[in-house]
Amino acid sequence: MPIYYVDGEFIDSDKAVVSVKDMIVLRGFGVFDFLRTYNRRPFYLKEHIERLKNSAEYIGLELNKSVDEICKITQETIDKNPELSECNIRIVFSGGISPDGVTPAGNGKLMVMVTPKHENPESWYVNGAKVITTDVERYIPESKSTNYLNAVVAQQTAKKQGAIEAIYIDRDNRVLEGTTTNFFGIKDGKVITSNKDMLPGITRSVILKLIKEKYTVELRDIKRSEIKDFDEIFISASNKEIIPVIEVNDLKIGKEKPGVITLDIMQDFADYTKRYGENK
Repeated sequence: MPIYYVDGEFIDSDKAVVSVKDMIVLRGFGVFDFLRTYNRRPFYLKEHIERLKNSAEYIGLELNKSVDEICKITQETIDKNPELSECNIRIVFSGGISPDGVTPAGNGKLMVMVTPKHENPESWYVNGAKVITTDVERYIPESKSTNYLNAVVAQQTAKKQGAIEAIYIDRDNRVLEGTTTNFFGIKDGKVITSNKDMLPGITRSVILKLIKEKYTVELRDIKRSEIKDFDEIFISASNKEIIPVIEVNDLKIGKEKPGVITLDIMQDFADYTKRYGENK
């Protein structure tokens, strides 16, 4: 049974609880971050915790621990789960209990949940996957808050349509991001991705560093109308890495199979994460 960290204690996962009066329960008010390990080494741990801190600041939630303290607690939680060869790590900071149920009182709870890494279907990576678009704009998109109503509804719609992800389109017809992913389009050898009004993905940032010397990168708004013209599309996330997209809604992309550039980026990322895990 996994061991979690909850508000100063390491406890069995089935005993991990939070008060029903906490604002994370009553209002969906809290922040979280998610990462995974490679060879049990947490991938870009400090960057994820710094993003957690930024997420909290965006919504006016005060963390009661420093970035370094949370990093240390996270590593200790991983170490207390030696039976897991690879881990998914979810770090949550709740809004805490509020006297009026609305105003934060600075008593939020830190939780670190370490679980076995979930394996996605191999077909996603070998054959490519379908995504849909949905007309949604996240409130304060730079914050990875626990208010995921839009994502939950969008994912249900995606599943009904045989898709693995839903991509948000705003009122200006800009392609922003997925419910849990970042979006990349490739046209004439150029790799294009949004650079504002979305969550700055850690996996996305690593990809951009890896490819900057090999491909021309454009950080800019992407219009909905551009989707049909892309030669290749892929999405990225900590729990998905890089997944080729071969269909958007009912529109076939490129040659309806993972493209050459996408496959090359996937290989570069796989090589990098292997080295990362070995360099403990």
